[in-house]
Amino acid sequence: MKLQRILFWMMAAFIFMASAPSAPYSRMKADYIEACSCHLFCPCYFNKHAEHPYCEFNMAVNVRNGYAGKTDLAGARYWLTGDLGENWGTMKKAKWVVVSFDPKTTKAQRDALAPMILKTYGLEWGDLKVQEAPIQINRDGDIAEAKLGDGQMAYMKLKREPGADGKGVVLKNVNYWGAKHNDGFEMYKSIEHRADVQGHKFSYSDRNAFLVSIDSEQAKGPAMAPAKP
Repeated sequence: MKLQRILFWMMAAFIFMASAPSAPYSRMKADYIEACSCHLFCPCYFNKHAEHPYCEFNMAVNVRNGYAGKTDLAGARYWLTGDLGENWGTMKKAKWVVVSFDPKTTKAQRDALAPMILKTYGLEWGDLKVQEAPIQINRDGDIAEAKLGDGQMAYMKLKREPGADGKGVVLKNVNYWGAKHNDGFEMYKSIEHRADVQGHKFSYSDRNAFLVSIDSEQAKGPAMAPAKP
């Protein structure tokens, strides 16, 4: 059974990384709830290294609207849990990532989102796994909350930074990785930020977090090559 599970995850990762000879034109608007192990604000956006020799993160993503060829991406949800490691900025190599798709996200949506996700971060992952688990996302006033697998696999509860006027702090004119555009980073701090998924476990509080909406675009043409192990 253990060997069967290993083969299953290897096949899932290969399907996720490998794509068709030609990817269709695609674009989407996606809303992110994100937290990591660094303190506010994450230094990865201004440097080639994290605060530590690692950056353990959770990202809960809801696709507001978009399409890839004839596939409508609206309503698709996915979650990234991983560690950027210490070489992401200098060698474009990250340590590990687990990509989770909500069960309501269709196969066509997953197939279309896979190359878009890889292109957004442009990193070679040392360990990449793909799984399915329910994703819940909620925002109520100053609190944002997201659950993976009913909170058993991963969980984020974040509180908005009030700012001088009490209406929140928004950081603008900063790129979100390879996204074409973003609406600005809404600054939050984690009340609770944890994960226990695919053999990886971490837990933090009072660390960097933010909400951001991104526009992602991929031109029609050759798809990305699979990452090397």
